[in-house]
Amino acid sequence: MGLIVQKFGGSSVADADRIRNVARIITETYRRGHKVVAVLSAQGDTTDDLIAKAAEINPNASKREMDMLLSTGEQISCSLCAMAIEAMGYPVISLTGWQAGFRTNSAYGDARIKRVDVERVLTELDKNTIVIVTGFQGINKYDDITTLGRGGSDTSAVALAAVLQADLCQIFTDVDGVYTADPRHVTGARMLEEITYDEMLELATLGAQVLHNRSVEMAKRYGVNLEVLSSFSGKPGTKVKEGAKTMEKLHVSGVACDKNVARLAVVGLPDEPGIAFKIFSLMAKENVNVDIILQSIGRHNTKDISFTVGKQDMERAKQALEARKEALGFDHVDVNDAIAKVSIVGAGMIHNPGVAAKMFEALYNAAINIHMIATSEIKISVLVDLSEADRAAQVIHDRFFHEVGVQ
Repeated sequence: MGLIVQKFGGSSVADADRIRNVARIITETYRRGHKVVAVLSAQGDTTDDLIAKAAEINPNASKREMDMLLSTGEQISCSLCAMAIEAMGYPVISLTGWQAGFRTNSAYGDARIKRVDVERVLTELDKNTIVIVTGFQGINKYDDITTLGRGGSDTSAVALAAVLQADLCQIFTDVDGVYTADPRHVTGARMLEEITYDEMLELATLGAQVLHNRSVEMAKRYGVNLEVLSSFSGKPGTKVKEGAKTMEKLHVSGVACDKNVARLAVVGLPDEPGIAFKIFSLMAKENVNVDIILQSIGRHNTKDISFTVGKQDMERAKQALEARKEALGFDHVDVNDAIAKVSIVGAGMIHNPGVAAKMFEALYNAAINIHMIATSEIKISVLVDLSEADRAAQVIHDRFFHEVGVQ
């Protein structure tokens, strides 16, 4: 039989009953003859609780010490899960990220995996032992514990699956799979049987929270077979793969809504070569990730450049621009964080003209104004008022998914 990596998120291990449920899923897979490596997140709100504890002691704690603290959350859930499996009579061992061989760079709080030395994991698997690994963490060249940042446990699981050449990497969550839109906000959203890596990567990047984009990038690069499924329902989930059989049928695979968006407009810039370079090299220097960019047509020797950033980067971006106001020669910076980005994604869009028109028609019929537009081969994104975000996602979804399998 095969080797399966299973990742369980915080909601799946939130309390004792749920940990026992995870232990049951793992042991059922083991009983079917598979070798099993399970990667666990911290329980429920443990990470948030630990951050709050740190703030009580030192609101400006170093990232190194925060990593030391936050890494304990996954150790708790892994050891408890191993105890549950022990109680069921199965051979099991829990390993920290560094014991499992995760070697990272030294970017505390958002480390990148450099390599995974899996000798210890393979030794345990050869003994037919179930291996439970802490997600979200590794160790750097100084032997310091590091954490992998947001979505780090997904990345840990995919990295292990890639290095171990696992037959399947299952990501267990609190939803049944990948949906055509967020079912909590969009009526009629339905689960997809399959989706391509590229579509999943776009949806993850655009705000869909089922999988983290770093893990999808890694799965695509190393050809890891992914499945997103629920740890509660027991139903088959969504398969993420290179080519999905539904690709030709569906022009659009999903609608995503990202509310963590702010727009900056640099007004009254000199209409001359090199201005865009100066602005965006400044943003790069400040480590501000820029998304949608729009430049106006020059008039009276001036032009405007608008772009979007994450809300967490808004003030930093504005301050950096204001500090260079004289050198850049602009009039003022206009900031708006009451906006959202709504996107459609689909690998079939490139071969089907009229998809954008359908999207814009849906927004027009709902009297929703579009502030900015960005397109690529497999996505179209629009900026709308934050107050209209959920309604925009709903009307766009209705336009493309009003009948099952029909667009």
